[in-house]
Formats: sequence, structure tokens, C-alpha cells
Amino acid sequence: MLLQTATLGAATLAAPAVARAQDSFSWKMTNAYGPGSPFYVEGPGSPTDFCEKVAAMSDGRLQIQHFAAGELIPALEGFDAVRNGAVEMNAANAYFWAGRLPAAQYFTTVPFGMNFQGMNAWLYHGGGMELWDELYEPLGLKALPMGNTGVQMTGWFREPIESVSDFENLKMRIPGLAGKVYAALGVDVRLLPGGEIFPALERGVIDAAEFVGPYQDRRLGLQNAAKYYYTTGWHEPSNVTELLISRAAWDTLPADLQAIVRTAAMACNLESHTWCEANNASALKDLVENEDVIAQTLPQEVVDELRSATETVLNEAAAEDPQLKKVHDAFMAFKQEHASWAAVSEAPLYSL
Repeated sequence: MLLQTATLGAATLAAPAVARAQDSFSWKMTNAYGPGSPFYVEGPGSPTDFCEKVAAMSDGRLQIQHFAAGELIPALEGFDAVRNGAVEMNAANAYFWAGRLPAAQYFTTVPFGMNFQGMNAWLYHGGGMELWDELYEPLGLKALPMGNTGVQMTGWFREPIESVSDFENLKMRIPGLAGKVYAALGVDVRLLPGGEIFPALERGVIDAAEFVGPYQDRRLGLQNAAKYYYTTGWHEPSNVTELLISRAAWDTLPADLQAIVRTAAMACNLESHTWCEANNASALKDLVENEDVIAQTLPQEVVDELRSATETVLNEAAAEDPQLKKVHDAFMAFKQEHASWAAVSEAPLYSL
């Protein structure tokens, strides 16, 4: 009798947890990028791939309907849509929210910062995710890394860049912290969604533009508006796709679905990066051999000036914002430590 009572009691206690674990959820995800965009909307490791992974892993218990930019809300309104509860998720880059949260930029990329390996090491194991949570939690938000382009190209220029003086009054589409660095060197910085870059560059509304890399840039047709294609990756040595989640919605998920979301986001983070690595080489070769694109590195003196300006811009901004300074100091401390390992592990490999 005593055994039967104990068994019934255990079953009663377990019942709510079992019932909660079987709950189904139907969510919406918006996106800062337009319909059909590889990596940012469709393809391996993309937000739509993430939604499919979550549905499969949860056996349909969490269904996420994806909307590209303009299908439900305009491109850069996802932050507010998630915060006010209009949707549960948004896919974008955290540096788009720099006007509200300057520190958010560090969770996308930092000029002369860390590559894919270093950035993910910081986020997953170096305290980065905890800082991201600390930044967003007061706003009722949670974020996870869901993609990474790896190193990006400096961008497309209608005229060659031979010295720092060529930046003076140059109109350039460039987001994030790199935009502030360029502005310090005289660039007229413009922030445009991806779909608006080509017409602006073609019509001369802007003189230069940065987007992603050879595969993505070719798809936008940027090679038809400018022929000088520069690299160094100084401005975006990696670039994190942000999965923005309503904290209230997140808290309704049982533990197993939260684990599924985290795992699917991590899978997309890896898969998206490897997809970029697999496709950029052939795309760049095509641009150079068949589209008359002039691909080259920035002159060293220009890179040196950009590095100096970056240090000044980042330090000045950190000195004015305690929240930003906390993230900045943590990022730079980890970068320095990781760089000491990369100098031993990665640098010799590249010289073989």
C-alpha cells in the first residue's frame, strides 16, 4: 500500500512536467534581409534552414514561420517587433541596433577583431554570451549566434584607393563600428539594406559599398556598378548572424525545446560559415576572370591608418559609455589571449 501511494504521488508530480513537455508552439521569425538571399534567408545554415531544423528536431512541437524583409515588416524593424511581442524571433546582425545599444556591435564584429574561431571561442567559452544576455535581458530580449560569414571583403569602389586621402568625402555604404572608423577618416557613411546597395552604387548615389564576400556580392550584381574590389578583412574579420528572441516567449518553452533552439542555432552557425568557405573561392575567380573585376589588397599605409583610427574610435567610445566599456574590455582581453595562441597555431600554418 505504501509503495502504491508513493508511486501515485510520483506520477502526480511528474504529470505537469510531462504535459508541458508535449506542448506545441507556433512562432514567427522576421529577417533583416530580402527574399531569396543565400545565407541570410535561404540555403544551408540560413534562418529558414534553422526553422526547418527546429521543426524536425522537435518533431513539430515548435514551428517557426519565417518572413524575409518586407514580407511582414520592413528590413530593420525586427528589434522592435521582437521587443513589443509582434513576433517571437528576428534574424539580423546586432550592429544594426547600434543607435539603441552601442555595445551590441561587439556581438556582430569588431574592426581588427577576431576571426571565426576566436569570435566563437569568446561567445561560447570566453564570457561573450553572458555579456550578451546581460545587455539584452533588461529589454526583454535574448540572443544566440546563428551564423557567421567568416572574413569579409573590404568592398567595392568605383575608383581605386591609393592613399588615405582617397577616403575624403567618399560616400560609402558601411555599417557598424567600421562605419565610425571610416567617418573619422572623412568618409560620408551610409547605412543601406542589402537590396538597396546595387542601385545606389550604379547611380552614383554612393561611391563605394561593402556587403559580404564574392558569392553574395556577385549575386547583388555589384561587379556591374564598380570594378575595384578590395580585401584585408580589417573591418569584419568575422560577422555573426544574430538570432533575436523574445525573453517572454523563450521562458514559455520547456527545457528540451530551449535545448533544441540552442543546438539548431549552433549547427547553423557552423554550417553557414562552411558554406561561405566552400563557395567564395570559385565566385572570386569568376569575378576576376569573367567580369573584369580588379581584386587587390588595400595599400599597407592605408591599412595602418585604418588600424590607428580604429584604436582611437573604439577607445573614445568606450570611455563615454560604461556598458560599452565593459564589453569592449572583455572582448579585447580575450582577443589578446586568443591571439597569443593563434600566433603559435594558425600563423605558421599560413606560411607553409
